[in-house]
Amino acid sequence: MKQAANAGEDRLLGRATEIGRVVAKYGLRERGSADVPLRERARNLRMALEELGPTFAKLGQILSTRPDLLPPEFIDELATLQDKVTPMNESDVVSVMEEELGVPWEDVFESIEPEPLAAGTIGQVHVATLESGQKVVVKVQRRGARVAIMRDLGLLELFASKAENRPGLRKLVDIPAVIRHLSDSLYRELDFRMEAANIVRLREVLKPYSRLAVPDYLPQISSSRLLVLDFIDGVNVRDAPPVPERGEAARQLIESYYRQILIDGFFHADPHPGNLLWSDGKIYFLDCGMVGELDARLREQMLLLVTAFWQGDDAFVAEVVLSLSGGDRWPDIDLSQFEFEISHLFSGVRGQALRDIELGPLMQSITQVAARHDIRLPAALALTGKALAQMQIAATTLDPELDPLSVVGTFVLKMMAERFRHAADPTRAFYEAQKVVLRIRRFVQAAERMAGARPGRRLEIDLPAISSLETTIRRSVRRLVLAAGASAAIVATGFAASTRTAPDWLGTTLGIAAATLSGLLIADFIWPRGKR
Repeated sequence: MKQAANAGEDRLLGRATEIGRVVAKYGLRERGSADVPLRERARNLRMALEELGPTFAKLGQILSTRPDLLPPEFIDELATLQDKVTPMNESDVVSVMEEELGVPWEDVFESIEPEPLAAGTIGQVHVATLESGQKVVVKVQRRGARVAIMRDLGLLELFASKAENRPGLRKLVDIPAVIRHLSDSLYRELDFRMEAANIVRLREVLKPYSRLAVPDYLPQISSSRLLVLDFIDGVNVRDAPPVPERGEAARQLIESYYRQILIDGFFHADPHPGNLLWSDGKIYFLDCGMVGELDARLREQMLLLVTAFWQGDDAFVAEVVLSLSGGDRWPDIDLSQFEFEISHLFSGVRGQALRDIELGPLMQSITQVAARHDIRLPAALALTGKALAQMQIAATTLDPELDPLSVVGTFVLKMMAERFRHAADPTRAFYEAQKVVLRIRRFVQAAERMAGARPGRRLEIDLPAISSLETTIRRSVRRLVLAAGASAAIVATGFAASTRTAPDWLGTTLGIAAATLSGLLIADFIWPRGKR
């Protein structure tokens, strides 16, 4: 056991030595690097990551999506970084498959094509045929990928702990934040069951769109290191034939991303054209290993951002960007300059065709403006910008003349209609009305205690007009109750009138109640009781 521990330490030491050698080779040491032009330092970093292998190549790919962490020169350079991995040989592929299946591969598959469709950092993809004759796509995890990645992540996390107190490094990039993001991403991608769960969830998200789909997966023969998907016979979306369905598919693709980001809070985060397949008039999403998630608060703020942009309210756009940071005080910010820079980003894009508007870079520019003013925006915003940029390339290929803002307007109106229908649900309307009544009753009781009309501690204020306080409170509460009741009755009346299942007398009764409550509210304003 002691020998095994020593062997593990030797491997870590050997890998650390190799990393140090590559870092020195490309001049990435902190000391003396300030004199090297930023573009050259970015190129050296990209070449070093390529040489260090799969984990570091993945690190570079993730960094290329984070303009909030790196300068633009580094983002541009790392965006060109690709996995440089040698495909697994056939025996390794079969060996991993049989370990996961628990039986010889011939018991499940009739044949496996030896030439891979793709070979990446973590997995390799082959076309195969099941014993039943069904054609499938098989994603197999590279042998030793987990061990190598865990080793490198351990070293990177150790480096991150040391880098926290190095101001020279922290000024260039927030190393601990980068490593945390990398670790989370790789842990998810190493478990193919998480990708399978993403497929199921994305299928639900895409249900409203007839031109969008995701291939089915076969759970009975899939595992953490083996993912089997239904084969889709199609072509890259760039090679889609010139058919009428292209325009509608492009529109649905854009609208689906607004829905994924703003309503569902779950989106495919790597929709570049290579991951979008055109087949029989539909776009199929491939490779669901990388997804983004937004919490409810961030979705509401993103919706405000999109709506403000759609309405042309640039000043409010700047306010929403500030709220996205999650703080409420920025003592050193030049607010007028910040608003000017944000407004300037949006000033020249309205009314342009989709091919002329770069949605992703626009989102990334917002992040960069905020960073210049020491405002840190959520990491999810950068990932959202990357996904929008990639989605735009595919949508532009299908319909270059489509105006994305026209899709925004239609989507926002449809979403508001859905919310109104949800609010018009009589059960929910009654529930919300009861909540309002309960809260108003508690407010009245508290006000009465303060005014001395109910037992309890009184509020004593030495003011000349104190004698009218109780009357003012009672009048305000009375009007709140009437307004809440009238609003609930109006909503319920609209719902009853629009549904065929409600009896005729229900709409009439609710309408009379709404009119009565509205009339009482108007009368209370015209002839307040306190003056009778």
